[in-house]
Amino acid sequence: MLQNKRITVSAPGKLMLLGEHAVVYGHPCLVTAVDQRMRATVELLDNLNLELEAEDVKVMGYKKTLSQLGVGDIPKGAKFVEIALKNINDKYPLKSGIKITTKSEFSSQFGFGSSSASTVCVVKAMSEILNLNLSNKEIFDLSFKTVLDIQGKGSGFDVAAAVYGGTLYFVTGGEIIKPLNINSLPLLVGYSGVKADTVTLINKVKASFVGREKRLEEIYSGIAMLVNDAKIAFLSNDLTKVGELMDKNQAYLRELGVSIDKLDCMIEAAIKAGAYGAKLSGAGGGDCMIALSPEEKKQAVINGINSVGETINVRTNAEGVRVEL
Repeated sequence: MLQNKRITVSAPGKLMLLGEHAVVYGHPCLVTAVDQRMRATVELLDNLNLELEAEDVKVMGYKKTLSQLGVGDIPKGAKFVEIALKNINDKYPLKSGIKITTKSEFSSQFGFGSSSASTVCVVKAMSEILNLNLSNKEIFDLSFKTVLDIQGKGSGFDVAAAVYGGTLYFVTGGEIIKPLNINSLPLLVGYSGVKADTVTLINKVKASFVGREKRLEEIYSGIAMLVNDAKIAFLSNDLTKVGELMDKNQAYLRELGVSIDKLDCMIEAAIKAGAYGAKLSGAGGGDCMIALSPEEKKQAVINGINSVGETINVRTNAEGVRVEL
């Protein structure tokens, strides 16, 4: 029998501040970690099985031999955990079975990066329990590989937020991951009530600009310039400037065709109530919007967003992946 080894790890969700869609094509973005966290408890077993309990995504009593990881029909709720474990096993062959239990503080219906957070949790937990001593960059690389193995596309900004936490300046694939020293990020988050799929939207944008590729690249280059300007404005605490840049970023996203009427109305209500600026956050097609608000206008902006959609209570700039037990 193996000595009982057990560890719990948690990782934060994320919110995109500026740079959606352009980041998929090698341009920078700004992303912040949010304090709603994913937790994974990993235990070593005296067999050669994966056992998974993930009640939040309706996966209970899932079991598979380690030799069959990644093979056959994998339930949607198990994919990221199983493929993360497969990638670990391929690189660092396992000598014992693994039981993984996940628990989320946030609903997977919000685009907060629950899949990436659970992937990062598994990789970090395996690093700890197997004494691999993986660096944050190694955890990022293994986790990002897992996302690409499953989705085929992605930039990795949500993986980076889960690993490093805080607020990051990020370039596709982790080419640049630069933490920004931002003490205050007075961000309000609204949910449209509509769940959207990131890969579907990326493909939709590409298809809608067939024959207009030059304009598409102009938009992405324009977004990249906004991101770089926003980084400077954030670091100098010029929130008025950040708000202006958010509004310009939203105009580009509307031109890409990824905003929807509900998001536009929520954004308009936030700005009318006194926000510095507001925009959708993430792939679009629904999901979340964000507003940067002066403290004295905070309640008015919340009321404005709630008149159209609903606000979600989250804190930004959260700590990255960490061991809990």
